[in-house]
Amino acid sequence: MCLQKLFSIISLLFLLGLIQSSTDAQKPWYERSLVGMEVGPTGAQFGYSDPNDTRYARLFNGAEIVREAVKANSEYLVLWVRDGDFAYYNSETLPKPPGFENRDPLREAVTAARKFKLPLLAYCVVQQAGNYLKAHPEFEMRGMDGKPLGRFCFNSGYLGAMKKILKEQLDYGIDGFHIDMVDQGFGPPYGCFCDTCQRLFSERYGHPMPRSVSWDSNWDDFLSFRYKTSMNFERELYKYVKAVNPKATVDFNYHGNPPFSFEVGQLPVMHAANADFNTGETGQWGFSALGVALNAEFYRAATPGKPYQVAMQRGVRMYHDQTTRPLNDIRWELFTLLAHGAFVTMVDKTGFDGKRDAMAYKRIGKAFQEAKAKRTEFGQTPLNRVGIYFSSRSRDWMGKENSGQYFQSFEGAQKTCAYEHLPYGIILDESISLKALMKYPVVLLPNVGILSKNEVSLFTDYVNHGGNLVITGQSGMFNEIGKPLERSMLEDLVGTIVSRRLDSTDNWMQFVKLKKGDFSQTAIPSVQGNIPYNWPFLVKGPAVEYYLLRALWSQLLIPSRTTRQLKGLEGTDWPMSADQSVGPAILVNTLKKGRVVTFAGSPDYAVASDHHVTEVRKLFANVLRYLSSDFPVSIEAPANVEAVVTDDTTTRTLRIHFVAYNALPQSTPATNRPYILPGLSEDAPIFRVKIYSKKTLKGASAWSKSTVLNWSKTSAQATINDIHEVIRLKY
Repeated sequence: MCLQKLFSIISLLFLLGLIQSSTDAQKPWYERSLVGMEVGPTGAQFGYSDPNDTRYARLFNGAEIVREAVKANSEYLVLWVRDGDFAYYNSETLPKPPGFENRDPLREAVTAARKFKLPLLAYCVVQQAGNYLKAHPEFEMRGMDGKPLGRFCFNSGYLGAMKKILKEQLDYGIDGFHIDMVDQGFGPPYGCFCDTCQRLFSERYGHPMPRSVSWDSNWDDFLSFRYKTSMNFERELYKYVKAVNPKATVDFNYHGNPPFSFEVGQLPVMHAANADFNTGETGQWGFSALGVALNAEFYRAATPGKPYQVAMQRGVRMYHDQTTRPLNDIRWELFTLLAHGAFVTMVDKTGFDGKRDAMAYKRIGKAFQEAKAKRTEFGQTPLNRVGIYFSSRSRDWMGKENSGQYFQSFEGAQKTCAYEHLPYGIILDESISLKALMKYPVVLLPNVGILSKNEVSLFTDYVNHGGNLVITGQSGMFNEIGKPLERSMLEDLVGTIVSRRLDSTDNWMQFVKLKKGDFSQTAIPSVQGNIPYNWPFLVKGPAVEYYLLRALWSQLLIPSRTTRQLKGLEGTDWPMSADQSVGPAILVNTLKKGRVVTFAGSPDYAVASDHHVTEVRKLFANVLRYLSSDFPVSIEAPANVEAVVTDDTTTRTLRIHFVAYNALPQSTPATNRPYILPGLSEDAPIFRVKIYSKKTLKGASAWSKSTVLNWSKTSAQATINDIHEVIRLKY
């Protein structure tokens, strides 16, 4: 009887397993995949490849690429099929590389992928100067002076040409597209000023296009026109593909995140939601080591609730080289992205002749195998302590043609959270709501110069409902086109008025020990940490003098200026020492259920600056901790170890992912001093972590058997010897 009952239970479990497997199989490939590859020919021939060079990509073999990708544990494959010069298939529109002769790599790949039931996507370039653009000057963008810009105009007949190219590829039976380079350029000169664009602009806005970079209401219309042009181009391609094959997926390589700005023609939310899922890229070559996690969180915020893909590269420098990173360096980036909820595509560029690097596939295979083994550890709900606000309006109109000036505070805020183990997420101005704000115990406005009345109203509601707001620098002090306001938009939240905006960025702060009987609105000694009294420390970045008639525990100090500087005969780029105090450095205001802490300076900007003082980061982090003291977990770990916290409420499990960036020190290169490339992670570190829980713990476990873990009802301690570890806390 017992055996029969056991058999029934086993049969039921097996049946449930089959049902689950069947359900997973019915999901789109991007909802069931964790890791995949993108394989394409070398980028050494960017534009105007020699159409007679038979050596180029002659060994680029679709069937072989599929087999090796499967062997490397890839769960899908993105195959390069079109660039500015060639089609890597039999096309009626575009030529093939001459070395292919009668071969058709796309057909080879499709046939092989079906045998392995491997989703096969076509990588198709939109923008890339080359022989095709040269052959079709009628599609080319024009600058303000009417001269060609070497890029395709999205309002030209190129849209029809792209549809024809996509139809050719769809006819092969592919599973979808990764469409890259849907941009309008990455810098000046800006376009497009062709006759078609000028006509469409005048019809829409009722006046001619601006003929200079004017940064006024006309330029505002021009930016809006460019954003809508890119959006319409993407949406038309998406609709066309779905009309031909509703099951084929479409994603566009996204450029709405830092360091990209207005020149690309994309906004963070508008251009993330035009596809089945959002796809972005990362890599230290363009985004920094910290940017790996920041990009993932940015993509998540741009399309909340939807899967998002992040592409990383196997080369030590960037996408278009054939070098291979150490395994631990690959693992660091891969598990950073997976911990932040992305599914990940590894980009491989073959050699000039199309040959693969066997060592690269071996290392990728090991990393992917580990990722798949840890599959159940990823994808849970993020549990974040700080919401970092990003304003695309401030990006465009404060940063203008030097967007890094705006990005620096935003990136410094993320750097602080990452170093100090304060789990964070991103809030975007295009999709702001009270519900989005209330997800975070603390919301941070990092030098958000431009704020609308609606945004200020939502921040006020957030604080009144119990939220904690942190304001830095010159937030809320400029109008919609970046002109200074007489009054700050945030005065009611700050609790006082602005005396003046400082024109200096080399500003200082210090703490003063108050005498007995002194009263100060801003005295929060718990955030001061180890910073001594009466010690001025540099807080590089924009600052504000606030009006406050009280004894000041925290003081903002303006910089000294030489006689020549005062006469305008000498620059002020290099920081000078501190001069006199001009007001409070930190202000605290209480509104109903919540609190507002305002920094008169910009600790976020300072953390990301060339003059990053450790004490500033610690002070900034202490304020964020002070305001979110009820957060379920607090984490102590080395600064080079990022902590990502997720919560699975169904199993009552907190997961803390620890990902160590363990790069070696670097030397200064002979050129571009002091420009230094980030180091590679070669060795797995050994480090200790402590986790303090406000929830009563019922159990704790680690993924790796080598991790030494001890826990109690209120805390857990672990010694870890790896790049990535997951600590699970049952509550």
